[in-house]
Amino acid sequence: MQLTKYTHSCVRLEDHGAVLVIDPGSFSEVDAALAGADAVLITHEHPDHVVPERLLAALAAAPELTVHAPESVAASLRADADAAVADRIITVEPGASLTVAGFALRTVGGQHALIHPRIPMVANVGYVIDENVYHPGDCFIVPEGVAVKTLLVPLHAPWSKTAEVIDFAIAVRAPRAFPIHDALLTDVGRTMAENHLATHAGAHGVAIEHLDPGQRVEV
Repeated sequence: MQLTKYTHSCVRLEDHGAVLVIDPGSFSEVDAALAGADAVLITHEHPDHVVPERLLAALAAAPELTVHAPESVAASLRADADAAVADRIITVEPGASLTVAGFALRTVGGQHALIHPRIPMVANVGYVIDENVYHPGDCFIVPEGVAVKTLLVPLHAPWSKTAEVIDFAIAVRAPRAFPIHDALLTDVGRTMAENHLATHAGAHGVAIEHLDPGQRVEV
């Protein structure tokens, strides 16, 4: 499987002739990520993870494209979609197993991490793809009953601190992890955060590998 990282939390997975895109948000290279995609997975409704108008345009332009998202996102998209598009916007629930564009998915979690008690909580669904890649969205839920091989670890967010990032990577225990969710950091801050993660998660057997936007690796 090939994995391409885009800016912030967006990744593109390619295997068996199919393309799966996760969280093409406002900080990401949306058009490049979505080019030729067969399916899109959305973890939650925040704009750094989904841009509704861009996603609806992609659905209109690609008759085979499907979008899979928590009900709060799916319902909002369907409300603004043409009838020909709406039936390709599919609700996903946590704790499910399904196949999308030939990829085997397990859905994880259900709730976004707490930002502040004054800020309403929203739904968040993470995805384990082909018993390999785990994209948690904006939460630190550890999947049960699956040995994740490749973790996409949110490096920095208003809802997290470095200690939690390190503990999450250690708890998932994937042998390989790529930092995502990093667009709010300067280069200096990103390097510092990645070094902390590499030092302490690395001591527990988790290899932290930096990817630049647009960089592609085999996973």
